Amino acid sequence: MKIDGQLITYLESSAEQSGRTAPEVVFVHGNSSSARTWLPVMRGDFGRRFRCVALDLPGHGRSEPARDHADYSLPGHAAVLTGVVRELGAADAVVVGWSLGGQIAMEAAPALPDARGFVVFGAPPVASPAQMGEAFLPNPAMAALFTARVDEAEARLAAESFTAPGSPLDLGEFVSDILATDGAARAGLGASAGAGRFADEIAIVSALRRPLAVLHGADEQLVSHDYLRELTIPTLWRKEVQLIHGAGHAPHQEAPQRFAALLTEFIDDLDRER
Repeated sequence: MKIDGQLITYLESSAEQSGRTAPEVVFVHGNSSSARTWLPVMRGDFGRRFRCVALDLPGHGRSEPARDHADYSLPGHAAVLTGVVRELGAADAVVVGWSLGGQIAMEAAPALPDARGFVVFGAPPVASPAQMGEAFLPNPAMAALFTARVDEAEARLAAESFTAPGSPLDLGEFVSDILATDGAARAGLGASAGAGRFADEIAIVSALRRPLAVLHGADEQLVSHDYLRELTIPTLWRKEVQLIHGAGHAPHQEAPQRFAALLTEFIDDLDRER
């Protein structure tokens, strides 16, 4: 599809359930990743029950690079997400964001007032660049995710930070996605975030009127669980952060069945509220 003249690609699954319209789920991937990261979830029972759409952000996967590097920022990516939702006619979708995708979902939330609900993981809400030091754990791999030029060794180090320590998960897909990403997307995101070019996510989640599920890999290497537990989120699903044991930053890859089960429970709860 074209969003403001730019080609944005996506993957989708068509729900097989009959009798009523299946809820739509829009997936947003993380920094230096792509839509295919969601395939372990979309190819299972979850993708057969719900219509799923997973977009490639600009400069990622098969989408075109951003024409203006200033669009490699949270506001720029949020505009793409809202454009995709508009083009799909999915105003009432459940929006699921991993890592950078979670920050994008929060940035876009005020422009998605009809969304059924939001799910974020690996994405701690922050109000300022200074707060990032509290929200994120120190990890040398983080540098590669905000650097234009990344070699294979650096990409593998970054990929290792996505999983629980010692995880048996094959990191090849993570590494190839990192190497294939437009380097300007990483550098631009780092520069814009460091300059504070993003919305006050704390204020957004505090004012959110729709349910927000916050998931967290129990063996996360990049995001502080202690930080997440201290946040006040009025619409937080089940009133607490949902831990996924045996997984790190990427539970949708490390524990896709458990991850999909939590998403299904969240959506079922949303349906009961309607």
